[in-house]
Amino acid sequence: MAKGEKKVRKPHGGIYEVVKALIVAIVVTLASVLIFALIVKWCSVSDGVIAPVNQAIKAVALLIGCIAAFRSGVGGWRKGLIVGILYVALSFVIFSLLDGEFVFDLSLLYDVLLGTAMGLICGVIAVNVRKPKLSSENA
Repeated sequence: MAKGEKKVRKPHGGIYEVVKALIVAIVVTLASVLIFALIVKWCSVSDGVIAPVNQAIKAVALLIGCIAAFRSGVGGWRKGLIVGILYVALSFVIFSLLDGEFVFDLSLLYDVLLGTAMGLICGVIAVNVRKPKLSSENA
């Protein structure tokens, strides 16, 4: 980009990135939970291990979603925060539907806090891991 030129932003690029990150994170979560459920069924896994593993699955899924979707190097914390909040809400609805009941308790508050914090952190990591590619004009 020449000196004095402004970077042209797509009007809804951030929304697209957030939606893409959310979809990728949900798909990764569903696949990981299914694999973990099979492991729990086949092996003798104590109940104390299940909750931490579920939180780790959520954190990794958010990171993968953010890295896969965030193309621009700006606003990572903001987009990550939004993805984290929407991820918690959508995963709560999906897993509640699969379970057959909606339970609002303290663990949901912890999920919201952790999801929000992890989304923010993953967004920052994602925009810093993905370095913008040099175009032929910049080379």
